[in-house]
Amino acid sequence: MSNIEDLVRSFGVEDGELGVGGTRVSLLALRAGGTPLFAYDRSQLTARVGRLRHALPDDVQLSYAVKANPMPAIVQHLSPLVDRFDVASAAEMRVALDTPTRADRISFAGPGKTDDELRAAIAAGVTIELESRRELRRAVAVASDVGVRPRVAVRINPPFGVKGSGMRMAGGPQQFGIDAEEVPEILPEIGEADAEFVGFHLFAGSQNLIADALIEAQRETIRLIAELARGAPEPVRYVNIGGGFGIPYFDADEALDVDAVGDALAVSVREGREAGLGGATFVVELGRYIVGPVGVYVTRIIDKKVSRGKTFLVVDGGLHHQLAAAGSFGQVIRRNFPIVSATHAGEAHDAEEAEIVGCSCTPLDLLGRNVALPAVDVGDLVAIFHAGAYGLTASPTRFLSHPDAAEMVV
Repeated sequence: MSNIEDLVRSFGVEDGELGVGGTRVSLLALRAGGTPLFAYDRSQLTARVGRLRHALPDDVQLSYAVKANPMPAIVQHLSPLVDRFDVASAAEMRVALDTPTRADRISFAGPGKTDDELRAAIAAGVTIELESRRELRRAVAVASDVGVRPRVAVRINPPFGVKGSGMRMAGGPQQFGIDAEEVPEILPEIGEADAEFVGFHLFAGSQNLIADALIEAQRETIRLIAELARGAPEPVRYVNIGGGFGIPYFDADEALDVDAVGDALAVSVREGREAGLGGATFVVELGRYIVGPVGVYVTRIIDKKVSRGKTFLVVDGGLHHQLAAAGSFGQVIRRNFPIVSATHAGEAHDAEEAEIVGCSCTPLDLLGRNVALPAVDVGDLVAIFHAGAYGLTASPTRFLSHPDAAEMVV
């Protein structure tokens, strides 16, 4: 069974159409006031967190990286299911603070935090993950004005990366974190400052499907943190080892063996506790893995044309909502996301091949090349899978001033 057939079955077919949350997409489009729209399956979201809980060690907490999908309804739904949130902007922080999740279980990472963002995080009691020595000094200075002692963790840029990651965020020169060799120098400064040190954060890479690579990175991460913890100004209470779990976007991709990763992580955590991290809360931070597969992007065919023997389906959506599906968000070689005719989801997708293009006036607005489809026509709906992460908010929504897409959790 192909990846697309699996995905159609996971969402379900309702009266011949693709369904989301038990409702066919044509009704969801009417409910949204039209297309394009993003629809997220609530039950699948709950199930994915449950699956992760089963795979991860019982003594490891789960943090949701809000950047993957900051839709308030998604974050609210996840609040009772996960242990923590990680945010990368003041706007994301406000969304997380609106949930029942306690502020001290929200961490704020990312380079370039402004003084206003630091001030807001300190006032709320959110943990600031320090990206530089200068950021530490700015946070302390801002905190003196606020009158609240800041909670801080050190984000580490390790000497290693993670093989097979779609996007590397550690190893070599990086804008992220403090180089591991410089961390021992900054720890005493944190101790002398009026700041509450809680621990460390290390995020080495994203979108990785290779279990052995993730296992090795987690092992090295915990070893490095245990070594650096010897110079910490206070006992380490927080160890965020990042995530990077990938999802299989393309036909040749094999799903990550999350059970193998979880089993190995239990061993690494035990070794870390024995090496001096016994009082720490270990955290795995995931975004795409949690929300990516639970969403679909639905768009309507508004024109069908043949140009020199090639069929083009022009839809009312495009790269301004789905930059990733257009191949411009981390892909080196452009490949199609899984795409189906949502209107004819129960039919064989082999009647014709077509280019699926968006409504923007640029050749970059290509959502699918040589896509096999049933006989489709103007007015039919097309669905792109794996649209739950890095969709709308990772796209140039103001490009050519096209309307926004609707979002709904079903």
